[in-house]
Amino acid sequence: MLGNLILKDGTKIKGRSFGHEESVAGELVFSTGMTGYPESLTDPSYEGQILVTTYPIIGNYGVPEKKYWESSRIHISGLIVSQYVDTPSHFQSKKTLSSWLKEEKIPGLIIDDTRFLTQKIRDQGAQLAKIVFKKNIEFFDPNLVNLMEKVSVKTTRKVGLRAIEQYKKMSIVLIDCGVKENIIRNLVNRGAQVIVVPWDFDIFSLKEGFDGIIISNGPGDPKMCRATIETVKQAVAKKIPILGICLGSQILALATGGETYKLKFGHRGQNQPCIDQTNNRCYVTTQNHGFAIGKIPPGFKPWFVNANDKTNEGIIHNNLPFMSVQFHPEACPGPMDTEWIFDKFLQTL
Repeated sequence: MLGNLILKDGTKIKGRSFGHEESVAGELVFSTGMTGYPESLTDPSYEGQILVTTYPIIGNYGVPEKKYWESSRIHISGLIVSQYVDTPSHFQSKKTLSSWLKEEKIPGLIIDDTRFLTQKIRDQGAQLAKIVFKKNIEFFDPNLVNLMEKVSVKTTRKVGLRAIEQYKKMSIVLIDCGVKENIIRNLVNRGAQVIVVPWDFDIFSLKEGFDGIIISNGPGDPKMCRATIETVKQAVAKKIPILGICLGSQILALATGGETYKLKFGHRGQNQPCIDQTNNRCYVTTQNHGFAIGKIPPGFKPWFVNANDKTNEGIIHNNLPFMSVQFHPEACPGPMDTEWIFDKFLQTL
């Protein structure tokens, strides 16, 4: 079946369907990663967005079993590709991308000239769009709603009760604003106990003590996370060690007197270069965010800066154990160059 991608500015492009055939609306964004579509599609940070993949060949290695996903479901609203391969070849493949999209009721369109869409977004910024089949629908701006409520856990859970390696006595509260499972895996693999809590949970009501706090990645405008911001303010006052990741970086900034703003077209992909301001070393990172830190909060300094557009990619306090990174140190997909961030944080505890 043919479908239409319609942009808010009136642009209309026909495409061939390879997913669920139901009209959807969201924010049109692009990702520059060459691989890793199963991890990207299940990243909660993509909630409410229609994703354009700049790499032309998608689907060629199929979809692995659920234990390799970054959450329990697909979070994108729709997928746009240049070429779709329906005959995957990979030893971990359990199904085709097309069958997965249909199971999860996510539309997918093949549009030959995704380069045009990417250039349009770069020039004009991320914009609202909809994929329309038979029934037309209204445009929808996901940034106007609290997306964290949709992707965060509803109840607390504990992970990593086995004691191994040097961090076996460490207990971490992980505030779930849309956490990727590989963040949890990285902490558990280092022997830490992780208490995963909802985005608006009162962590100080926990009966058990904890040594540090991680604020996870997630979708949408960080200023919508008012409850999380208030929690972090209390934790800062108590001088509890904090690590913010992606959305968590922006929340830490807002909680300590900084400011955030919406990027023109965001950073999405596994090839974003970031420069460590402490030693001028460049790391290749995985990213997925549409907002960034503008004003650095008092007492902090820039930790990482994007080599492409010079935007902030992380902050660190001058003398207290508060730090954050805008990229995803857990990668998955992407290079594992910055997994050491977890070690640095755990060592501060």
